[in-house]
Amino acid sequence: MRKKILRIAFSVVCVFLAAVCLTGSALAVFASEVEVEAEEYKMDINANAAILIDAETGVVLYEKNADQAYPPASVTKVMTLLLIMEAIEAGNIGLSDMVSTSEKAASMGGSQIFLEPGEQMSVEDLVKSVVIASANDAAVALAEYVAGSEEAFVSMMNARATELGMKNTCFENTNGLDDTVTNHLTSARDIAIMSAMLIKYDTILKYSSTWMDTIRNGAFGLTNTNRLVRFYDGATGLKTGSTDKAKFCISASAKRGDLHLIAVVMGAPTRDIRNEETKKLLDYGFANYKMYRDTFESIEPLSVVGGTLDKCAVKYSDFAMVAEKGVIGKIERYIELPEFVAAPVKKGDVVGRVVYRYNGEDIGENPIYADTDIAKISFLDVLERMLEIFLLRG
Repeated sequence: MRKKILRIAFSVVCVFLAAVCLTGSALAVFASEVEVEAEEYKMDINANAAILIDAETGVVLYEKNADQAYPPASVTKVMTLLLIMEAIEAGNIGLSDMVSTSEKAASMGGSQIFLEPGEQMSVEDLVKSVVIASANDAAVALAEYVAGSEEAFVSMMNARATELGMKNTCFENTNGLDDTVTNHLTSARDIAIMSAMLIKYDTILKYSSTWMDTIRNGAFGLTNTNRLVRFYDGATGLKTGSTDKAKFCISASAKRGDLHLIAVVMGAPTRDIRNEETKKLLDYGFANYKMYRDTFESIEPLSVVGGTLDKCAVKYSDFAMVAEKGVIGKIERYIELPEFVAAPVKKGDVVGRVVYRYNGEDIGENPIYADTDIAKISFLDVLERMLEIFLLRG
């Protein structure tokens, strides 16, 4: 039994779904996260660090030493896979491309699919092998195919980490093997950030939620290193890792309803403890939180003074926030717009806001934008209007 139930006023973040894309701009989701305010709540997580976030909004629901850098082991591959998926999305490589295995890729130890030098395998099967079986050799082969060398790919990994606002991360390889590295580190928060980006790709979720599969035309079996996929309700992935330095780590994703959570645990003493602590985090999130959504409904046009048009259409983006279950049904929405705006008006200008309130307090807001370009009326426009009025009266 928990000693005291978590009391949170609420945690709010505006998500403009139309604006969120799979680029660095998606960082706004994390940069705008609202800090969770907990009252005398403590959840004892048996690990060096942990964090629980909502994947869609980036709202943090729990954290422990979330900004402390630790060795991540194979959770490193979250970034490797993210760059691979972005390369596919950009059209630089394709899932059906055949990749030839280098001597270096074939020499990787640890978890592997035992690629032979010169062996060819499709990008899709290599991705599948990295996601499901955490194959180190497949990760290096993919990195070399995208960037020409693992070293060049690692530079891309660190550059992408910077773009995403991952402030406590330094990658030295693509797979997380740490017996020869000196500063291969990241934090629980940084892992959560890159994990939320990665699970936007359906291909990743397809394989990260798969328990068993095969490659080489069925001749080689793959078993998911993440046991939660088989035993936890709603599990969708994502990546496990363990080394002597890192101990036992995981970035676990799970979805129930429209709430998709990411739980990161770093440095747990054993695999079983890692899994139990991860389930504890996810259980807490699903038990206490829900997603509130507001979809745009038509609003009366806004009056315009001194413009070529008298009215300006307005709109706002879809809005989402995570709140305690008891709060969701009590959130009130208010439209705040001025009586008029003065021309000129540009499409996209902020002209008002939607305010979301609970118990009389503002808990979130969503900008209202002009949806029409309206130029300032000129002297000739005034004369033309006067002439039209004169002719109509005549």
